[in-house]
Amino acid sequence: MTGAAGGLGLVTARELARAGARVVLAVRDLAAGQRAAESVQGRAEVRALDLASLASVRQFAEDWKADEPVHLLINNAGVANTPLRHTEDGFELQFGTNHLGHFALTNLLLPRITGRVLTVASTAHRSGKLDLEDLSWARRRYRPMAAYAQSKLANLLFTLELQRRLSAVGSPVRALAAHPGAAASGLNRHLGPGMTLLDRTVGRLIQQSTEAGARPTLVAATADLPGGGYLGPDGPGERRGRATLVGRSAQASDPELAARLWTISELLTGVSFGMSVRD
Repeated sequence: MTGAAGGLGLVTARELARAGARVVLAVRDLAAGQRAAESVQGRAEVRALDLASLASVRQFAEDWKADEPVHLLINNAGVANTPLRHTEDGFELQFGTNHLGHFALTNLLLPRITGRVLTVASTAHRSGKLDLEDLSWARRRYRPMAAYAQSKLANLLFTLELQRRLSAVGSPVRALAAHPGAAASGLNRHLGPGMTLLDRTVGRLIQQSTEAGARPTLVAATADLPGGGYLGPDGPGERRGRATLVGRSAQASDPELAARLWTISELLTGVSFGMSVRD
């Protein structure tokens, strides 16, 4: 699981370990990851992974033993609403981390994955617009929230195309997505002063707990669900409630757009699908 040093990721890791899973916390900050692992009751280990560095992603995958299966990959880590920054490889930080880093990680580990790939998305995808000609905001006026929405739209398009490709090669691996609704996760730490105040006051009234926010991910990780499924809370606006299958925006359901994004992502990362069919 990526981003398991705190927030929703740590809650998810704790619950999976409590149920008997061996959990690998893939984290950028090893010290924070070790503290998180010590709070997990069960089998947990920490490995270094910086999704904003394709070299780090490749190293993580290379260090994974060839005979070490991955029953479940949870692409949970993310950054949100950051000022304009770039990854080590020159991509806008939110798109580079939230989508491209997970795209590369998933495809590099895919020959070892036996169960499912679960990517954490967001209702923010509904306001997202994918500009395939300017994914890193070199020509557009940069807007942090719009960049985040674009990255979350990319997460759902990635899931859509990944499932299509898995089905095409006869793989039993399933690609799913989930979102936590409005949950207290610490993800909004980069908001400006005004929005931070709003988040801490009005936001608290509609947010569910971190534990509740982790439920869609846990259900998507363990329930018998169709490939390509997307889970979120069943309450008004999908902000809180029980985990259920939810809808996507029209853009997030567009197979042609998903295929085009996949092709561009392969070019940008140098990583392709290329897995063999499993029995």
